[in-house]
Amino acid sequence: MNNVSINVGIVGATGAVGQELLQLLHDRNFPMAQLRLFASARSAGKVVTCAGKKYTVEEAKPGVFKDLDVAFFAVEGATTKALAPDAVAAGCLVIDKSSAYRMDPAVPLVIPEINPEQLTQHKGIIANPNCSTAVTLMALWPLHKAFGLKRYIASTYQSVSGTGTDAIEELDQQVHAYAKGEPLTRKVYPYQIAFNVIPQVDSFGPNGYTGEETKMELESRKIMGLPALKVSSTTVRVPVVRAHSVAVNAEFERPVSVEAARAAVAAFEGAELVDDPANKVYPTPLDFSRKVKCGVGRIRIDTALDNALALWVSGDNLWKGAALNALQNAELMVRKGWLKPKGQR
Repeated sequence: MNNVSINVGIVGATGAVGQELLQLLHDRNFPMAQLRLFASARSAGKVVTCAGKKYTVEEAKPGVFKDLDVAFFAVEGATTKALAPDAVAAGCLVIDKSSAYRMDPAVPLVIPEINPEQLTQHKGIIANPNCSTAVTLMALWPLHKAFGLKRYIASTYQSVSGTGTDAIEELDQQVHAYAKGEPLTRKVYPYQIAFNVIPQVDSFGPNGYTGEETKMELESRKIMGLPALKVSSTTVRVPVVRAHSVAVNAEFERPVSVEAARAAVAAFEGAELVDDPANKVYPTPLDFSRKVKCGVGRIRIDTALDNALALWVSGDNLWKGAALNALQNAELMVRKGWLKPKGQR
């Protein structure tokens, strides 16, 4: 990276995504002059240790961003809406994982392997895509470049970590209770998640689609630059701790073949081709937890749609679907000289 040192903040540092960001910043040697952690008032004062260093969590509130160059927001949209304008006014770049600004025409929604040029168009805020969208597009983008994507249908298999640490604990508690023959309690989900699947991620809209399903449609169009792209998805929560998987049926403008599709995926920097059906080789969420790339396999000619492929993709929702993608955007901006300390701008 360029020889710069960046003052960095994480808003929501005690949550699942915030904790991943903290570790990734150290593991990937992001050039930090200073790192400050922020969370709600009830977490203020908590000491967090990472890479042998101790950080004291501060309350996330207006006025804390004046000495920061970039702040990663790993919080819900309402908190982002409340704090991001103050950060921008202080000259701090906001890279946000929530849905607060994703569909704002003035805010770039960026996956660096797909639309990195959008990073230069920001006005103080860069949005991170929804986790299921990010994982899905790691499979679809190279196929779009090869064949021209026309429409896709997706069914997701989303891990409980996408809901947060409370959901991980709920699954763990239910599994242990089941093994002991004790009653299974639930607080996070409307149904038992252990040994079950729940065909609802986010709340339902008036058209019967959930917020998560609508996000996949709208975000795919914006990120890929395909405003007419047709998308239909069913998003499902499954009893997996980490990493989302998606079954995709995609129709294209140009003729397709399995061989050409595999070659396109294999050549794409955001994906790993894992596709040897004769030997039962395909991606699973366990295999793609804490991996930078998303795994793509089960590539085959679709038998219901014309000029189409059916495929399967697995990717880490806390990494490519959240923390890693945000950090990759910042890393690219530093390498290109688009993100500098305030004193060097």
